Amino acid sequence: MAMASFTFSLSCFLVLLSFFVFADAAGIIGINYGRVANDLPTPDKVVELLKSQGINRIKLYDTDSTVLTALANSGISVVVALPNELLASTATDQSFADKWVQANISQYYPKTQIEAIAVGNEVFVDPKNTTKFLVPAMKNVYNSLVKLNLSSIKISSPIALSALQNSYPSSAGSFKPELIEPVMKPMLEFLRQSNSYLMINAYPFFAYSANSKEISLDYTLFKENPGVVDSGNGLKYYSLLEAQLDAVFAAMSAIQYSDIKMVVTETGWPSLGDENEIGASEENAASYNGNLVNRVLTGNGTPLRPQDPLNVYLFALFNENQKPGPTSERNYGLFYPNEQKVYNIPLTLKELENRQSTPVNGNKSEVPVNGTSGEVSKTSVGQTWCVASGNVGTDKLQDAIDYACGEGGADCRPIQPGATCYNPNTLEAHASYAFNSYYQKKARGAGTCDFGGAAYVVTQPPSK
Repeated sequence: MAMASFTFSLSCFLVLLSFFVFADAAGIIGINYGRVANDLPTPDKVVELLKSQGINRIKLYDTDSTVLTALANSGISVVVALPNELLASTATDQSFADKWVQANISQYYPKTQIEAIAVGNEVFVDPKNTTKFLVPAMKNVYNSLVKLNLSSIKISSPIALSALQNSYPSSAGSFKPELIEPVMKPMLEFLRQSNSYLMINAYPFFAYSANSKEISLDYTLFKENPGVVDSGNGLKYYSLLEAQLDAVFAAMSAIQYSDIKMVVTETGWPSLGDENEIGASEENAASYNGNLVNRVLTGNGTPLRPQDPLNVYLFALFNENQKPGPTSERNYGLFYPNEQKVYNIPLTLKELENRQSTPVNGNKSEVPVNGTSGEVSKTSVGQTWCVASGNVGTDKLQDAIDYACGEGGADCRPIQPGATCYNPNTLEAHASYAFNSYYQKKARGAGTCDFGGAAYVVTQPPSK
């Protein structure tokens, strides 16, 4: 096979991909339903909106009766919350916890599909210093659920990334020392014993806005980028969010809780901000949230935990006009209060597979997930491919092909003479097919597209 510049049949890649794409352990997408506003639709209207958009998971910040009643028999799973101001009473009085669970959980369950209870929210940064009450409150709420035979409802508490002492590189992730013994170890032990998961609120927007000269916008928005190699473990990251999450995983591993699962209970990007809020724009919000939905619904886990699907709750359902703080705080919504989309992104796997052409600036074209116009292949949405590098020499490429097609178990029959993907007959093209076959077979796991530096990951389909 003679060496040539890289060209390859896109159809061969897409046919190969179709055998793997929907076999992956895809994650779930939910949305936070905040209500700090005076112009939102009624809960009944909101449930109709959620159903019309195919959204079947939401997260609340309380246990509002009208909302929980509206959600009854809707088929929508909900995470509810016990607010920070009730932590002290819940922690110090089991009977208070019992009454709260009876009034706010058992009264609505199971007609309303309460999936989990968030006990407090970002408690470590609560100015009222309620951290010492967190784990006792979680345990008392759990005890109340057990009494009522409702222990299938998960108990957790969302923590912010500010709980980390170190987050870069990801492999050096660690919790703040003052949190480890008093609260992190007891909380993680409780999550382990109750078979629950850690809730994380993570916002790459904040990191980018504060460090836009050092952090690539494409890296932050899940767009095509060269990636960042973790100097500690050698893993390569193509998105800031995944690097942040792996820093939390590393922090848990450092204190011997590597078995705890994780759910991202808040992440998002503002469509509008103040002048000093760098990166806040409708285009960037569409890119971040749209590409993240793609990543979650069609991908695997993070580089450190590739087999654990990403489960994410976007923030937020609506723009909330009464939220205090900078302009961005009131502009995280996917929808305006009039129920119109702030920008057009897919929210379900069905949308990713079957997006219909819609008018854009008067023309009939697809609105891709990265917020720009142009056609998007239904098969290729949200995927990654492994392709050969043309700079490593023929010997290295041939050795890598021999491994992929031999011990690696890649299906290399289509690149044999006379087979469907034999042409173009170049070493680089054949290597790309073999590498991608191996990569997809390994569920696009971290480190499965390297071959000693002979391959790299791309986020756009290889050109013909």
